[in-house]
Amino acid sequence: MNFILAGFILYLVMILIIGFLTYKSNKNHNDFFVAGRRLNPWVVAFSERASGESAWLLLGLPGAAYALGFLEVWTALGCVLGIIFYWFVVAKDLRNESERANAITLPTFMASYFLKGRGTIRIISTLIIIFFFIFYLSAQINGAGKILNATFGIKNVHGMLIGAAVIIFYTMMGGFFAVAWTDMIQGIIMVGTLVILPLAGFIELAESGTGIARELQGMTTSGGISLFSPTGGKTGWAAAALIISGLSWAFGYMGQPHLLTRFMSIKSSKKIFVSRRIAIAWAIPAFTGAMLIGVVGAAMYGQGYFEDIEQIMPHLATTLLPAWLAGILISGAIAAMMSTADSQLLVISSSVIEDFYHRTLGREVTDRFMLMASRIITVVIGGIGLIIAVTSDKLIFSMVSYAWAGLGSSFGPLLLLQLKWKKVTWQGAIAGLLTGFITTVIWSEVTVLDEHLSVRFVSFVLAFLAVWLTSLATRKDKV
Repeated sequence: MNFILAGFILYLVMILIIGFLTYKSNKNHNDFFVAGRRLNPWVVAFSERASGESAWLLLGLPGAAYALGFLEVWTALGCVLGIIFYWFVVAKDLRNESERANAITLPTFMASYFLKGRGTIRIISTLIIIFFFIFYLSAQINGAGKILNATFGIKNVHGMLIGAAVIIFYTMMGGFFAVAWTDMIQGIIMVGTLVILPLAGFIELAESGTGIARELQGMTTSGGISLFSPTGGKTGWAAAALIISGLSWAFGYMGQPHLLTRFMSIKSSKKIFVSRRIAIAWAIPAFTGAMLIGVVGAAMYGQGYFEDIEQIMPHLATTLLPAWLAGILISGAIAAMMSTADSQLLVISSSVIEDFYHRTLGREVTDRFMLMASRIITVVIGGIGLIIAVTSDKLIFSMVSYAWAGLGSSFGPLLLLQLKWKKVTWQGAIAGLLTGFITTVIWSEVTVLDEHLSVRFVSFVLAFLAVWLTSLATRKDKV
């Protein structure tokens, strides 16, 4: 009996059952998109963490750590700092202010601050979300193909089809209720994977009479840099730029619509402190484990062993662990992909239906129609993401990095200033949205620029300045 396959199938069946069970929980589109703002703090915390760390954390970061060694410690640290910051600074205010504005999406919340320019803000925000989320979504579907290929020998394209079909189905059926509850299960499996697998690697190395330090001694990257070097062998400004690049992942958390929606959905802002503790307790061992999976893989197999470095996690699981446990942990990687993809599908659907069709066009339709339309859009967007995943040859790490920078810089500075400064004008809001978007697109395409200073840092800083300076210049016109 193939225990790995049996464990994986059991996981998929469980996820689909949740989709069926939560189908009737959706009475209207508010239920479909934010679960009626009545989720408990444990579900919110695990849902936020599972959605925040996609196939990127289980496949992309271990692959990068395998190739570059301890240079990636700055990426892991930046992510943990970003998580801590926005749980303390953003979560409670966003929960309270979004309810005050009767907003269930980020674009509607941002537009609610102004009497002028609301339609323009919603349209620009919706287009930015669709643009970057399609890349983000395709990265998750790509991850499904890699995992199923490495584990069961299924062709990449067939694995992508299976992953996309399951995600689209349970998201369409259960909406945010299904997404949040499946995320809780997925978050538990993910952190288990990230803790157990590196421990198994340490034990294997110890039993063979060696260890990470001994095996990595003298080992270098493809560029001839020691895997132990946290700066890639660089000094001065070049080293500082690398550190800033890694830490700049923190900025992205402030502008991820699929994560910020979690803060809107919690039953009470008084419960935020419970969710915050759970989320931080999840993040620290998870990012540490992801880094160590890559380092352990390098110590065990050396450089150049993997044709695709992002398959290191499923390879280690099937090699080091009993089949039944490997099946569960590999489900963790699928869980990482699904928990982000389903949330992104919901955010895109909500932006099109709630922000554009209902709010901007002013179409008054029944809740039944809104719910049906949301499900149709979920299927259509999922299909587009699948097509991009099948036709793209980019690594998951690079696709997520691109989308992360674009969303973080487009929405993060504006959201922070709206919540904390409260002097933002509608012109400043539009300037920030456009600056974040345009800077990300242009800076990412000019390799020499991105190599010297990360697009995540540059686009966020420029967008922040755009909101602030434009708002000061147009303050007299604020309404």
